[in-house]
Amino acid sequence: MPPLSFAYLLRRLLGSERWQRLHVRAAAWAALAVVVILLAGSWIIVPFEVSAPHATITSFPLALWWSIETATTVGYGDLYPVTAPGRVIASVVMLAGISVFSIVTASVATWFVGGAARHARQLALAVEHAEREGRAGVSEETRALHERFDRLERLLADRGGPAPPQDR
Repeated sequence: MPPLSFAYLLRRLLGSERWQRLHVRAAAWAALAVVVILLAGSWIIVPFEVSAPHATITSFPLALWWSIETATTVGYGDLYPVTAPGRVIASVVMLAGISVFSIVTASVATWFVGGAARHARQLALAVEHAEREGRAGVSEETRALHERFDRLERLLADRGGPAPPQDR
């Protein structure tokens, strides 16, 4: 299969690690569900609306545009259902649109938060490593200073200087 074919790109995308995560798969399934609901809603609403007086949704293309603007909560007001079954279908399309945009928004937020959490963990590990190295360095320097003071005290004692304090 050539590397630029649609199937190859789709397999690479869906097989990647990012797509294995639950929130991304949920967003993909929600997007697919809303497309099905938009198409089904557009197809189902036309027979109810086409013969109603003052109907604005009279064909499938108009119904498809209406379902898109309803699901995205734009609602220009140019197309709207006038029958009771049409309004029920509109409610389903609205709820589906709101739900999908919520899921997609949550998925994007999870992706950003996940990146920030990974960065915070890396930073915490780096700080912990630096702290361990700092403690080891300070401990080594303290030990070296004690050795120097002990040598100085011994030198002073050998020369008859003041006795070293015994408070340690």
